[in-house]
Order: sequence, then C-alpha cells, then structure tokens
Amino acid sequence: MEKGKALRVASIDAMRAVTMMLMLFVNDIPGLKGVPHGLFHAAADEDMLGFSDIVFPGFLFCVGMSVPFAIDNRLKRGDSSFGVLDHILWRSFALIVMGVFTLNLDSDISCMSYLAFSLLMIAGFFLIWTDYAGTPLKGKGILINCLKAFGSLILIGIIAWCHIHNEHFRTGWWGILGLIGWSYLVTSLVYLIGCQLKDWAIVAIALAIIGVVIVFVPSGWSGHALCIAGLAAAMMMRQYRRKEAHLQLILVFWAIGFVMLVAGIWAHQYWIISKIQGTPTWVFFCLALFFPFMTLLYWLMDVKGHTSWMWLIAPAGTATLTCYLLPYVWYPVVGKLGLFLPQGGWYGAMGIVISLAYSLIIIQNARWMQRIGLVVKL
Repeated sequence: MEKGKALRVASIDAMRAVTMMLMLFVNDIPGLKGVPHGLFHAAADEDMLGFSDIVFPGFLFCVGMSVPFAIDNRLKRGDSSFGVLDHILWRSFALIVMGVFTLNLDSDISCMSYLAFSLLMIAGFFLIWTDYAGTPLKGKGILINCLKAFGSLILIGIIAWCHIHNEHFRTGWWGILGLIGWSYLVTSLVYLIGCQLKDWAIVAIALAIIGVVIVFVPSGWSGHALCIAGLAAAMMMRQYRRKEAHLQLILVFWAIGFVMLVAGIWAHQYWIISKIQGTPTWVFFCLALFFPFMTLLYWLMDVKGHTSWMWLIAPAGTATLTCYLLPYVWYPVVGKLGLFLPQGGWYGAMGIVISLAYSLIIIQNARWMQRIGLVVKL
C-alpha cells in the first residue's frame, strides 16, 4: 500500500452533495399539489420509478463508493485492521441509533410533543457526535467527555420517558439513517476482509454478492446491493484513474449502465418497479442511471477540474450528516412558530421552487455550522 495521503475523488464528493440536496428536496415536497405524479415516491404496489425513488439509492451508491477511500486512509495513517473494524462498528452503531430515533419521532409518539422530542434528540446527537476538533473545545478532553455523556443521558432519557408512558421504541424498518448504517456495515466489512486482494478481485466478489442479493434476497438487502455496487464502481474508478485511462472508465461505466438497463427490462417480467418492496427491477434501473451519471461528474470534476459550480451545494458533500439532521430542527420550529406559507404558495411550480429554496437554505446553514466547527462527524 502506498504511503501518504489517500486518494480523494472530487466526483464522489459531488455525487454525495447532489444526492443530499435532492434528498432534502424530495423530503420537502410531499403534500405539493399540481405537480407531476412522477416527482413523488411510488406507492408500495405501484409499478413506477418516481423521481423520489432514485435519490436514496443514489446516496447508498455514493456511500459504497466512499468506503474504500475512507478505509485506505485509516490504514495509511497506521491504524490496524482491528482499529478500522472498531471504527466501522461504532460508526454503524451511531447511524443505526440515529435511524431508530428518527423513526420513532416520525411515528407520532404522544407522550412528548414533536417539538420537544425533535430538539432533545438533535441536541443529544450533536453533543455525542460533534467533531470537537474544529471547535474551541479542541484538546479539552474532560469537558468533551462530559458533553458526550450528557448527550447520551438525553437520548436515554427520551427512551425512558417513552417507556414510562407505555410507548416503547421500535426498530421497524430502521429509518433512513439506520438503513445507511446497516448497508455501510456490510459493505465496509466486505472491503476490509478483501482489501489485501487485487482491486479487480474485489470487484468480482462485489458483483457476485450483488447478483445473489438482488435475485435471491430482495427487499431489505437491496440497499446493501446498491452500496456494494458503489464499492465496485470505486474499485474500477481507482484502477482506471491511476492509469489516467479516463475514456476507458467512461466507456466501461456506460456499458455497465446498459447491462443494468437490459437486466431491469428482463426483471420487469417478474417484479414490479418498487422502492418500498426493494425489487430487483428497482435496483437494476437505479444502477442503470448511477453508473452513467458518475461518468458525467467524473469528467467534469476529476478530468476537467470544473469544480466551481459545486460551491453552492458543497457543504452537502462534506457536512452531509449535519445537512440531513437540520430539518429535524427546521420543521418543528417553523411549525410551532406558524411560519408556513399560505396553501397557494405550495402549488405547482411555485411549490417546487420553494422546496428547492428550502434545500439550499438548509445547506447554507450547514455551511455556517461547518465554519464554526459545529458539525456531526462519525
């Protein structure tokens, strides 16, 4: 393994930023009137790939692409394999915990107001998982440990309060962050176990796992397949990038996209296109989009160096988890203050513009928090 700083691919940061911005957008549009039906999530039994149905799988794909670079970076810094494993387990645990809390918040718990639950939950998350290295508290270990302990007590207190009032926490489908945590765990373990192999060997193993998971273990494991597909894409990107074989990478990714499109058409004979059901058809069609889309970002960002267009949404790629958590402050506070726009403002094109503006506002808030060091980093 080469010494020095791990390779960083700008197109992966761009993919993460774009998908995070779109995730904020699609989470804000439910309830809009007078907009195309295809903009929303498809119903569980509806045979449709809505625009909203490709955003979360795009993020899982991006998570998978980030895994080898993140793990290699730790190994190059001198971490042992067991040290990296410890980091993977704790990071997965944090995401799963956050996912379970957000899931229970959205399940209309009545023992606590939505505002109180949400603000206490976010306070706990930030106290525990803020990257204090970027704050004035850097180096003050005792104080930081006290803040983390206080954050843990807040989260435990929420669970205890609900339990006292006979409302028990449930895992259900784990919430978005929980699903990311499980997929990240599986994908990271696949790479950590196989990282001593050649890149192409890892690609072959990853593709074999994807094939088995998609066809024989659909639904809950489909997210893992999307994440592992991102891992395979990163392995291929790393190989071609080292050789500066940019055109070959683009051609290979477009070929994979075409194969996924054909696979999706074939699978449609047996399964509907359904994100909620996690059907193979949905996975294939998503991958048919992601591989070619990555070539566009790769050409713009890594080959041509056109990065200035990313400035507005860049924090969504570097303070991603903070961006995701901020709406859990925004919605309850705005709702409590009665600052929602009149119903007419949420209609048609104007509603879409408002939701896009909301996404950018959240990202700019994350930018400000990033500047003062107040970001969640796992």
